[in-house]
Amino acid sequence: MNNLYTSNVSIPEFFLWERLDKKRALQYFELELTARCNNNCRHCYINLPEKDIKAIKKELSLEDLKPIIDEAVSLGALWCCITGGEPLLREDFFDIYLYLKRKGLLVSVFTNATLITEEHIRLFRKYPPRDVEVTVYGITEKTYNSVTRGSFDAFMKGLNLLLENDIKIRLKAMAIRSNAEELPMIASFCREKTKDYFRFDPVLHLRYDRNKKRNNEIIAERLTPEEIIKIEKNDAERLNALEKICDKFILPEPIDNNSNYVFLCSAGNISFTLGYDGYFRLCSSLTREDCVYDLNSGNLTDAWNNFVPSIRSIKSESEEFLRKCRICSIFELCRWCPAHADLETGEMDRPVDYFCEVAGKRAEAFRAEQLNEKIVLP
Repeated sequence: MNNLYTSNVSIPEFFLWERLDKKRALQYFELELTARCNNNCRHCYINLPEKDIKAIKKELSLEDLKPIIDEAVSLGALWCCITGGEPLLREDFFDIYLYLKRKGLLVSVFTNATLITEEHIRLFRKYPPRDVEVTVYGITEKTYNSVTRGSFDAFMKGLNLLLENDIKIRLKAMAIRSNAEELPMIASFCREKTKDYFRFDPVLHLRYDRNKKRNNEIIAERLTPEEIIKIEKNDAERLNALEKICDKFILPEPIDNNSNYVFLCSAGNISFTLGYDGYFRLCSSLTREDCVYDLNSGNLTDAWNNFVPSIRSIKSESEEFLRKCRICSIFELCRWCPAHADLETGEMDRPVDYFCEVAGKRAEAFRAEQLNEKIVLP
């Protein structure tokens, strides 16, 4: 082949991203195949029981999905992330995966790895995914089973199958009360097992179904802001990464921001989430009834071209939000967003005290590092 016309370019360096980032254009979408899971993690925001009949009946079939996937590709989508729940619970997972690949999409798979079999490995070897992202909840049986109320043995078997067959994986973790003491060992384990980056998330958000009992479990698993900062400071790789960008996230004075738009994030600008039940969402967390679009009675083109702009045009009249959040100099350190605010408070334009406290402690820690001050943490 004449190499005057071909070249190898890594996905992050692909020139098209720069062009697309300059305008609102569909780049990727999340395909939530199910809300069910074979694990029962106490901190999880979407994990209905594995055999939940109501959930199964709502799940879109491959035939339901095909026209939506076709439309997404016609609108410009290049990449799809298969997620859940646990997507490998779907008996038609193989057919859905192959359909996405045959449409020319890059495909990522989010899984807990407990259901990985030799058949999945054969599929992934023949039709490689962009990556398979696995969450590591613990590296000892006691911790893993405590968090997931599932099977550590099944997890290790699935993870080893992926590793032994050179499937490209990414490993991540949740930093929660049930595994916090083991987190340094989890980080070491993950960094040894993957050539790609390892990340962990210490800030939990609430459930999409707003189940009060399960939300209380999530709140009980949350670490205090002081504990989060201690964990981040004790992880050299994460601390180094945070310090490199802290100047972008901590401004010297309040922002001069007169905008009262609720959505300043990228939700609906380059991506969307297709819920297992056929509802289009601007992002995975935005489940508010008046902010979702039913594709069972509409179409993706209308949702993308008309519905999304109507949601992104929503403005706030909340003085508390506009005077506290919108001008906050450490806003970028906060996990606040309209979707998470709604899950926490029932309103998309209300501050979330927990997120605010975490951001404040992070800013305090970064400033102290910059001034070479010593922070005494509990």
